[in-house]
Order: sequence, then C-alpha cells, then structure tokens
Amino acid sequence: MADPQRRSEEDQHRVEILDQLHEQNPEALVADGFEDAYIGNAGQACSPPLAVYDYEKCLTILIERDGMTEVDAMDFFEFNVIGAYMGEGTPLFLYK
Repeated sequence: MADPQRRSEEDQHRVEILDQLHEQNPEALVADGFEDAYIGNAGQACSPPLAVYDYEKCLTILIERDGMTEVDAMDFFEFNVIGAYMGEGTPLFLYK
C-alpha cells in the first residue's frame, strides 16, 4: 500500500502541473477517472501544451477499478477514450 504522505505529495504535484497546463492552455482537456495515470504535459512548436497520460496505467485503472479483463480494458479504452476526439485540447496517451 502506498505511503499516505508520498501519495499526498504526488497528488499535490499533479495538481500543480495541471494548474500550469490550464494557465498555458485553457482549452486543454483532461481524461476524467484517469488522474493516477496523468504523467505531465507535452507540446510542440506553434501548439499549446496538452495533458499526457500513461496508456498502460490507464488500462491498469480499468482492470483494477472496473474489474475488466485486459482485452476488455484495451477495447474499451481504444474506442471510448482514445477514439473520443474532443478537439485540439484532447489529451495524449503515451505508449511506453
């Protein structure tokens, strides 16, 4: 089980980075329910930064939180999350 103090520090750091993202790009969207998979922000020339999530951690969340099998989690995530383009502020998902 995670150390509560460390968890609190990680949560605070995540909030600070998200606040920074929304200052730089108010149109940036977040992936609700996948806060623990949020790893930071990314950008490229002439584009505002976007939220970035760890793809594998997102799948782990679906498996542990929602009781999905790995295949069901992948199918659900690919279709309902990655496939849900919401405009230029849509988050990025990093495959490691």
